[in-house]
Amino acid sequence: MNKRGFASDNFSGVLPEVMETIQKVNQGHSMAYGGDQYTASAIDKFKQLFGENIDVYFVFNGTGANVVSLSTITESWNSIICPSTAHIHVDECGAPDKFTGCKVIPIEVADGKLTPELITNELHGFGFEHHSQPKVISITQCTELGTVYTPEEIKAICDLAHKHDMYVHMDGARLANAVASLDVDVREITNKAGVDVLSFGGTKNGMMLGEAVIFFNPELSKNAKYVRKQSMQLCSKMKYIACQFEALLTDDLWLKTARHANKMAKMLENKVKNIPAVKITQKVQTNGIWAIIPKDKIEQLQNEYFFWVWDEHTGEVRWLCSFDTTEDDIKGFVSLLKEQLD
Repeated sequence: MNKRGFASDNFSGVLPEVMETIQKVNQGHSMAYGGDQYTASAIDKFKQLFGENIDVYFVFNGTGANVVSLSTITESWNSIICPSTAHIHVDECGAPDKFTGCKVIPIEVADGKLTPELITNELHGFGFEHHSQPKVISITQCTELGTVYTPEEIKAICDLAHKHDMYVHMDGARLANAVASLDVDVREITNKAGVDVLSFGGTKNGMMLGEAVIFFNPELSKNAKYVRKQSMQLCSKMKYIACQFEALLTDDLWLKTARHANKMAKMLENKVKNIPAVKITQKVQTNGIWAIIPKDKIEQLQNEYFFWVWDEHTGEVRWLCSFDTTEDDIKGFVSLLKEQLD
């Protein structure tokens, strides 16, 4: 399938700057397992972004990032609270449950976002040996429905967690899109807000592969290197992951790409919102649109511009834009929508 579409930012290619840096480091020999200068340089880039007092661990993929994050800060008798839409609950084949041994507790949400009020209902049984001990609140920024938490909303969740001797994990697979949408310093919605550990996304933002696990309290990461190895997420040729992050974090490339993807989603929203057969179901705050369209038209549309069905029962679909989505892509898709749905 080589047609351009709106299925996922995972479908897009690799940023030219990222491909160039991979070719550049593909010379000579370097120390393995992160002992190379490229890994050191990429970690320095992250410290420029978040501050010096962090620990950074590169992994292969998003599931690996979440598993390493959560496994490092939990014991098997703990529980992890998350939204019902969370990737760790819906899309990771039980990997967080398997590797952490923890009970994952999903909370029903309408817009992908947890609130202190929703979380409080699950904060009980502390010290009771018959009950899994709540230890982590996991949130996604931006959420799996494209919505964003404000800095104040994240701080409120972190304050609640820390009050109960719990930690906050952020799945930031599309963190760049949230930062671009909110137009804030990334620290305002991560470490300054109280987040303890972050899965920082790269693949969905133009990298070939690779994510980063960032601990904002190095005391929490003392066992992370062992967890990463045991989780099969330690890359021997680490430089090929690290150098991509160095490229992505140079001259704010990671934000430029996200701003473009968000802009394309807004353009698509503005062009489809007045089509009577299209009902947009979520606020369009980042690079995705969730909409209900006639079910009998979905397959025809997918044949031209592929996208995923979000809810087969309602006909809700998801359209995602990427760093390489063009205005022509938008115009072509909207023209097809009007032709098929009017």
